[in-house]
This record gives sequence, structure tokens and C-alpha cells, in this order.
Amino acid sequence: MDIVTSFAFMLQGFAVVMNAPTLANFSTLVGGWIFAHKRTVTNMIVAAGMAGIKHHSVFHRIFASAGWSRDAAGLAVFRMVERWLGEDMILLGVDDTLARKRGLKIFGAGMHHDPLLSSRGFTVTNWGLNWVIVGVIVRFPLWPDRPFCLPVLFRLYLNKKAAEKWRRRYRSRPELAVEMLRVLCNHRQNRRFHAIADSAYGGQSVLAHLPRNCDLTSRLLINARLFEAPPCSSGKRGRPRKRGRQLPTPAEMLQQRARRATISIYGRQQKMRLCDTEARVYNVPDRPLRIVAVEALTGGRGREAFYSTCHSASPIEVLTWYSWRWSLEQTIRDSKQHLGFEEPQGWSRNAVERTAPMAMLLYSLIVLWFVEYGHRAYRALNRPWYRSKAHASFADMLITLRRESAREQISTLGLSGPGSRKINQMLDHLTQLAA
Repeated sequence: MDIVTSFAFMLQGFAVVMNAPTLANFSTLVGGWIFAHKRTVTNMIVAAGMAGIKHHSVFHRIFASAGWSRDAAGLAVFRMVERWLGEDMILLGVDDTLARKRGLKIFGAGMHHDPLLSSRGFTVTNWGLNWVIVGVIVRFPLWPDRPFCLPVLFRLYLNKKAAEKWRRRYRSRPELAVEMLRVLCNHRQNRRFHAIADSAYGGQSVLAHLPRNCDLTSRLLINARLFEAPPCSSGKRGRPRKRGRQLPTPAEMLQQRARRATISIYGRQQKMRLCDTEARVYNVPDRPLRIVAVEALTGGRGREAFYSTCHSASPIEVLTWYSWRWSLEQTIRDSKQHLGFEEPQGWSRNAVERTAPMAMLLYSLIVLWFVEYGHRAYRALNRPWYRSKAHASFADMLITLRRESAREQISTLGLSGPGSRKINQMLDHLTQLAA
């Protein structure tokens, strides 16, 4: 099954990454990726209708040994996203996820924390691959109140045992995140970036090593020590002070008088008490931060603290920025459910490090295609029980791409005469059911 011409045209953005034969085979494989029920290379070949036409090793080599760079592919997607970003600062989402696997020979596989099966009082680990992801957060004109996070860069995290087994230098997840931020920030040195991450990427290992054109918004410990700016030199002998007078912790700030506010975040109105200040943390005393302490008056979030290196931002802006981090969680979920992020069966280093990230790059391309072309052909499915649904989900975008691809191929058959309309309607309905 071939993909619709408008989407195939977008794949030409990879022409600067792959040579012509690899790109042609990759475009064929993407068609199979869109339609396959399971995203292994052999299933993609069958879905693309290439089984027996080309040897399967031709398509395996795209990920296992072809001469293209994963970062270059991600930057090619970033350039496609860039036209929707405007001139303001570029928001980035940073997070990691576990792709469950089986097999001891898979490169980089190890035991990792499983957030879906774990709870606050019970930790579960699972065998698999842990991916650190950086995505661009975009708000499209079609949905001004709905941010999307489009993944562009990826790093495979190897725990200490896996790094020793595969003879690789151990690097922590924050170190991998900083490496990707530097790749992206160096690619556009004249732009301002702003990373949004949870507390795992909010410590000194990220905060103290940010690129010069990148800010960070993250969570803070509720009892974190805060300090004023260091005083000017007093003229006394000895090393000057690195930190100023100690300030109240976020928990102590909430014990004082705080203002009440109602903020629209996470798709709902939340009432809270909040207070904010400009301060510095102990381990990075030379960087001023906007500290926001929050106590939820509705819901079960309790007391929380956040910070942003944009120290002139308002507390509402800081909380709104941090809430947009959830768009990356949604992206990871959709990539796993609808594009088979966990399904590729490669085990060599190149195959592992290229195949799964391509699922998320395809997520970015499908969203971009829908915004630019597909929304005109989108027809909401008849689901009378979803009365509050206002926007197309990613599943709807994927269905629209499959339907338009099938419709374009059917139109080339030149069906006419009695019954042709019913045949087209039946094939259209079958395409929706198959999605």
C-alpha cells in the first residue's frame, strides 16, 4: 500500500539525510509502517506489498547498516516544525520512557523502573530499553489551546550493568538530555530555547550545564534551600561568599500569606494558593530563578514547588509552561499504541538505536501532515457517546492518513458506472475499521 502523495512529499525532507536508494526504500517502508498491524520490518514489507518483490534484507539494512544519522534525521524534522514556531522562544519537552523488550542479546537492554506498573509505595522494574526524548512543543492555529510535543532527538540510556556489558561509557539520563539540548541549541544559535522537564531533569546536572541560549522550567523540592544573590565584595580578605542570605523554603513560603488564584491548566480550572520569589538554589548559586510554591485547593496535588530560569516570568507563566510538559506524555502514549514504538525486533546496535526513534519521528510527521493537509479531509467518526470531544485525536489523524492513501489509490483505478459509488463507500468504511 502506497501512502498519499502529500505525505510522500514530506518524506523528501530526509533527502539531506539519506542517499536516493535508501530514501526510496525508506519511503516504501513508511507506507508499510502506516498500515501494518504490527511494526516489525517484515510486517511492514507485507503491508507495503513488497514481499517477494525485493529481498527483505534491503529493508533491514535501512536501520542496521545504511549510512544515515539519527540526529540528522531529527534535525530534518525540526526544520519542518520550525515554520510553525514563530519568532518567540522555542519550548522543548524532555522526558524518558521504557520500551519493554525480551531477549538478552538486544543492545542496551536492562532492568529499568516501570512507571506504569509502579506506585508511590511499590516500585516495579522491567526488562527493556530506556529512551530519553527531546521534543518541540507547538501550538497550531487549528488548536490554539492544545499543545503538541513533536519528538526530534533521542538517546538510549544504558544502566551501569548494560554499559559495562556493551563496553560503553556510563552516562546518566540528565547527561544525555544536556547532550541533546546542546545539539539542538547549537543547530539554531540565534534562537532562544526553553526546556520543560520533571524533577528527574531539574537538578544541578542539567541546571548547571544548560546551553547559553536555553532556559529550564522544572519541579523543585518543597523543602529546597533558597538563597539571595551573593553580596558585593566587602573588601575583607579571603574568598568572597558564593551565596547570600538564606531565604524561606517553598514549604515555609506557603505558611505565610499567599494569594489565591484560579488557573486553567491540564485542561481544567484549578484553584490554588501560590506565592513566588526570586532566589537561587544551593548547588547553582550564580543563576537567578523564579520560585513558585503552590498549594492546591481543589484536587489531590497538595503542596508543590516549581522554578524557572526565566526569573522575570510571572508565577502563572511558570505553572502554565510546566503543565505543557504533559503533551510529551501524550506523545509517548500515542507512539506506543498507534505506531508500535515498542514493537521493532532488531537487536544490533544500529537497528536498536534507529528503529524505535523512527516511530516517534513518524508521529511528528503525521501531526504536521494533518495540520497542513489532512485536516481538510478529516471527518469525525460517528461516536454519539463522545459528546464533549472537540479535537481530532492522533488516532483520527492516522485514520485520515490511511483513508486518504487508500482513496488516492482507488481513484487511479478509474471506477465508474453503476455501483462504483457504493464500492468507494465500502472501501472507505473498511479503511476506517482497519485503522
